Amino acid sequence: METDCVKHVRHCHRCQVYADQIKAPPNELRPMTALWPFSMWGMDVIGPINPKASNGHMFILVAIDYFTKWIEAITLASVTAKAVARFLRRDVIARYGVPTTIITDNAKNLNNKVIDELCAQFKIRHRNSTPYRPQMNGAVEAANKNIKKIIEKMTESSR
Repeated sequence: METDCVKHVRHCHRCQVYADQIKAPPNELRPMTALWPFSMWGMDVIGPINPKASNGHMFILVAIDYFTKWIEAITLASVTAKAVARFLRRDVIARYGVPTTIITDNAKNLNNKVIDELCAQFKIRHRNSTPYRPQMNGAVEAANKNIKKIIEKMTESSR
């Protein structure tokens, strides 16, 4: 009976399409990049979002801890250097301590004099992901995708 079930599952079209199968070839394990919780954060901006938030904000600033995958996010009307620095101070450093590294993409609002001064003040290493390759900041991009899905579902049900 078990072999009949295995044969059926192997030939069932829905089982082949929707089954949880690992399609990637096995690879060697890699050491984690973050040494301890809240030591390395990735940051990115989602937006402009449509529809706007109830307070008129159009952007979401997202930071994710690479060790625990903890996400901190806020909505912003515009993503300015001052707003990003305030978010870093209030929502990351004040809550979780000073990180050793922050990884961002090459956006001007995340790479500027204000952020450089903040990183110098707290001795934070600021690194950039590879241009035109957002997958290099994979944890943040995955978090962004999940946040977008959640927002999409919430806005669909509220209409």
